[in-house]
Amino acid sequence: MERTAINPWAWSAELGYNQGEIVSGHTRTLYCAGQTAMSADGQPQHAGDMAAQVALSLDNLEAVLGEAGMSLANVVRLNVYTTDVDLLFQHYGVLASRLGAAGVAPATTMLGVTRLAIPVLLVELEATAVA
Repeated sequence: MERTAINPWAWSAELGYNQGEIVSGHTRTLYCAGQTAMSADGQPQHAGDMAAQVALSLDNLEAVLGEAGMSLANVVRLNVYTTDVDLLFQHYGVLASRLGAAGVAPATTMLGVTRLAIPVLLVELEATAVA
């Protein structure tokens, strides 16, 4: 698989994401459902703790990717939904550091939403990965 970052402006790369990515030579695409701070038995975790919810959401995303033989390094698109954009920005380093450690800066969209499916959840991560 070959990835080519598309950034007509430098500012987005400085924030840890690309405006777009051209992907060629891949053989598989994984569309992940939104991952939240849920335990293995389906119980919401870390009510009111954005940093912990981001970390567990990433753990859960990595679990889905792993089942498909992929990792965060394969993520080319990431949608981030949050009930509190300002609070998420305070803890964005949790997300950015994990993506940076994987060596990726996927095309990313962040959206503030009124609520998620389970009211105590603060953040949901939806990814597309290719291999």
